[in-house]
Amino acid sequence: MAKKKLMRDTAILTGSSLAMRCIALVFQVWLVSRIGAAGVGLYGLVGSVGFLAATVAISGIRFASTRLISEELGLERVGGVGKAMRLCLAYSLFFGAASALILYLSAERIGFLWVGDARTVLSLRIMSLSLPFISLSSVMYGYFTASGRIFKAAIINVVEQLIRIGLVVIFLDLAPAGDLEKCCAAVCSGNTAAEVCSFALMLIVFLFDRRKHGKKAEDSPRLPARMLSIAVPLALSAYARSSLSTLEQLLVPRGLKKAGYTANGALAGYGTIQGMVFPIIFFPSCIITALAELIVPELTAAQVSGKKDEISRTVSALLRKSLGFSLFIGLMLFILSETLGKVIYKSVDAGYYLRIFALLVPVMYMDMVTDGCLKGLGQHLWSMGFNIMDALIGVFLVYTILPHFALNGYIGIIFFEEVFNFSLSIWRLSRVTKIRLFPPPKIKCRE
Repeated sequence: MAKKKLMRDTAILTGSSLAMRCIALVFQVWLVSRIGAAGVGLYGLVGSVGFLAATVAISGIRFASTRLISEELGLERVGGVGKAMRLCLAYSLFFGAASALILYLSAERIGFLWVGDARTVLSLRIMSLSLPFISLSSVMYGYFTASGRIFKAAIINVVEQLIRIGLVVIFLDLAPAGDLEKCCAAVCSGNTAAEVCSFALMLIVFLFDRRKHGKKAEDSPRLPARMLSIAVPLALSAYARSSLSTLEQLLVPRGLKKAGYTANGALAGYGTIQGMVFPIIFFPSCIITALAELIVPELTAAQVSGKKDEISRTVSALLRKSLGFSLFIGLMLFILSETLGKVIYKSVDAGYYLRIFALLVPVMYMDMVTDGCLKGLGQHLWSMGFNIMDALIGVFLVYTILPHFALNGYIGIIFFEEVFNFSLSIWRLSRVTKIRLFPPPKIKCRE
């Protein structure tokens, strides 16, 4: 029954993710044609700071809410779910509001000193307004994931994506063509408004769902302590990892400038890889990300029930299927790279870099699944520790290598980081559960 439920939820989440990514890819092509590779690169820098701010806003509560509610349901304390949700929402509101205030007041300093581009200040201030809504929505998403109502969150995500695109198009039409600052601010305005709409929809659906499926509150021992024991360590490690990751992204254009690129040329090179190639690379990964998301409550429930053999079988089967899928996708992207670059972006450079990164697809996809398994088995701190080590090495390499080897150096750094991170993750997973990628053949007994 659990297997059928996992397959059903995976199909739902994969279908919605595929629809969202189709829409997003078409929109990305239009966005590149509207603001150019340099504009996409500038927005990427704003997004890297926004990612750090969102990490502070969420502060580990998305995974904490999923884990906490999964534990309550796994121990058949359905009535404790409401109490857990109220606690998680209060936590998320505090951190969401605090991160919004910090980013808004520090936008000028961040834009001038951190990013090194004054054109990002307006966008950062607009983006700060979305942070409380991102934080609150993450808790409700954790509830839908843990309680098996993922289809409701999936529908909301698709609607949000359509609203986001529509608003961005409207705001960009009002922005003067060629003005990268105003264009970037227009994109951020559309994104912020879409986050507000998404939160409103999530809240409405959540309230109706709780009324229909909820029960009266019942005692759940040490609930605040359990939430904080998950969220706080995860938040601290996420702060470190996101800070280092953001620093790495901000150092890339600076390193390219030191290598001889102009300001817009550096943004264009960075934007080609991050804003054009990676969306294609990760486009087919929707089934992998769905499995990585949904495997968390399944493994958590199995773990609290002491089902070690079931965990081993589930993890091994998931890794085998993910390996086959990722090898197939990597091969297809490698073969079709030149065609995809020309057809989607009308860019030879995009096709060239796509062929290179297609070789890394199996590692990237398998790392997603491995991280999901580690989180589901309560190994999230190990996972975050590996990510911090990875980011530390990345910052060092970007700072020292990029000025000498330009984009070729950046590609090499990405390859090294991905392989390094996956190697550590799969090692840790093999220590907490038995992995059998190639199960022994079944021997039939002769009569």
